[in-house]
Amino acid sequence: MPVDQHSDPFEDRVAAELRAAGGGFEPDLTALTTAGLARGRRLRLRRRAAVVGGAASLALVGVGGALLLPGGGPDADQSSVASTPSARSTAAPVSGEELISTLKEQLGYGKFSQESGRGTADKPGPYASLVWDDGDGGSAVSVSLEKVEPGSENARQWAECPDKTFTPYDSCRTSRLDDGAVLRILQGYEYPDKREPTKFWSADLITAKGQHVAAYEWNAEAEKGSPVTRPEPPLDAAELKKLVTAPAWLTAVDAIPEADKPSSPAPEETTAPTTDIRKTLVDLLPSGLTPVSRGGDESGWGYVVVDDGKGKSLVEINVQPDMGDLLGEGMFEGAEEVGDGTMLVTHEDAGDKDVAGTVRWTVDTVRINGLRVVISAYNSGGPHDAPGRDKPALTMEQLKTIALSPAWGPSREDLYGHKNGQKNSDQG
Repeated sequence: MPVDQHSDPFEDRVAAELRAAGGGFEPDLTALTTAGLARGRRLRLRRRAAVVGGAASLALVGVGGALLLPGGGPDADQSSVASTPSARSTAAPVSGEELISTLKEQLGYGKFSQESGRGTADKPGPYASLVWDDGDGGSAVSVSLEKVEPGSENARQWAECPDKTFTPYDSCRTSRLDDGAVLRILQGYEYPDKREPTKFWSADLITAKGQHVAAYEWNAEAEKGSPVTRPEPPLDAAELKKLVTAPAWLTAVDAIPEADKPSSPAPEETTAPTTDIRKTLVDLLPSGLTPVSRGGDESGWGYVVVDDGKGKSLVEINVQPDMGDLLGEGMFEGAEEVGDGTMLVTHEDAGDKDVAGTVRWTVDTVRINGLRVVISAYNSGGPHDAPGRDKPALTMEQLKTIALSPAWGPSREDLYGHKNGQKNSDQG
């Protein structure tokens, strides 16, 4: 999407993630299954924020991780300053024109065009973007600003490098600055599968106060749909750091009105397993498979890349509670009942449709207690990698065995105390 007069870089990143993850949303079984798997992936997308590349989904869930910032507080959803603002900020508003001027001053020279911006008092939030030609080719450059809750999940995501299995990049570095702020410099690609040579580099600054400044740049005049104009974006890592740490941006962030916080909802009951998803998945793998790498989070998602001597194969799993209502949906039409009330369907598809030759096999199950276990295996080491083998390393039957394992949660007998139609004598 070009960086134009109606472009919000934070929102554009979310749209880009959704396109990159599944080739665009489609209301079909494949998309819904993919959404189930991707629900727990580590890309904690917010309405106006996303880590470039990787996997997005219909249900986007945060993950933990070591917080690099001082301070803290409960994880609050500070997804956007687009929430109804209450004018509690005492700093003077900064206009979109002023932010554009600041961006041009920081870049310092060259030709500028396609300028757009939004001020700190405007919804859904402030940014400045333009096309900058430094003499070696035009490049889209933008800066976005927001406030995040110190210590929250939204703050953590900007202090971590993404998992390379799902987000290919050339370089990612995080560092703590002298003032306690955390800086992340990411040099990657607009398209995770690198089907086009558009590079996307970014810098994210998170301060202990929760000020978030993000700078984005491309080696083209638009994020998408524009030919590259140069081998790399114009600003190197040191220059990105200088841009994103300019004091003027922090002054502007302070001028963003505080968002009204909704009352916290009551915690939901969960039947999710308390086990380590990654460890359990590895323990359930059939013999002959060597784990090469693994990852996941406490939200119920995990993956392992295995190699049986014939090439790498990605296996990912998502364990979701309270999903029994899916049994009334078309995605489970014609599902097989496997004897204990669990319903099971299988899918064979191309996975990431942008990578030729990809094969993905999926087993999707919902148990009588609403626990959904969906597992997929690929004929490649990552969802955006070129296939390295003809078919996944696990057969469909092996995937079924893993999905139906009691290790993910209680069985029908555990829940209701009867087996093979006979009431358990211990239940009275």
